[in-house]
Amino acid sequence: MTLFAIAVSPLLCTLGLVQLLGIMAAAAARLTEGTRYERGGQWLCLVSLVVVGGLCGWSLQFGPGSSAACAVTLTLMTLIAIIDFH
Repeated sequence: MTLFAIAVSPLLCTLGLVQLLGIMAAAAARLTEGTRYERGGQWLCLVSLVVVGGLCGWSLQFGPGSSAACAVTLTLMTLIAIIDFH
């Protein structure tokens, strides 16, 4: 008997990885604020917002759970990018 008996779909793993990279890109845009890398961080965040937004529409065919997870990730990315801590 194996320890990991649950099979996970590679597609769902890819969706999760793209979402994780999107959150990291939003955090990178926030962390580069005020540095010389700010423009690159903003472009990276913008591109990742477009990718995760497109992923939200594309993942509708896999059920409401996967599209809801993408929508929550998109919301978190937006909040990370625009929240003001000052």
